[in-house]
Amino acid sequence: MGMSSSIDVPAKQEFKRHAGFMLAQLGRAVTRRYRSAMAPIGLNPRETAALVQLRDAGAVGQQALGATLDIDASNLVALLNDLEVEGLLSRRRDPEDRRRHVVEITSAGTALVDEVMRTAAQVEDQFFSSLDEDERTTLRDLLCRVAQSTDDPSTTEVTGADC
Repeated sequence: MGMSSSIDVPAKQEFKRHAGFMLAQLGRAVTRRYRSAMAPIGLNPRETAALVQLRDAGAVGQQALGATLDIDASNLVALLNDLEVEGLLSRRRDPEDRRRHVVEITSAGTALVDEVMRTAAQVEDQFFSSLDEDERTTLRDLLCRVAQSTDDPSTTEVTGADC
């Protein structure tokens, strides 16, 4: 039993009234734009998150970085190896505890993060061009409130210090 198109159209229109559905649709659209804009930079989201964390926090122990990024040790080592080969971070033994590695972003890593941030700002400016600055602030505040009120662990990434 298939649905006729006359039933589909009103159902789609009704479904669009749900904010969650609209957020899901917009999320996919903005994700496509970010992927397209970020592709020339060559970083994946985990690599970007690691470099941003290192830029913001400074030198940090490898284990602490993994905990902050919620990445298990073996995946973190592979991630850091790739970033180190590219010259975007450096690792060294902690002089106070030779078993511990300290990870630090390099100037090349900082420059790449700066490029990511400029690109992200351009994508956001284009995507939200129909909103003025006050409306963007209001939207960001509302989304933060929703993210903080949910029990979904993935919203931890959203509700950082900015919320």
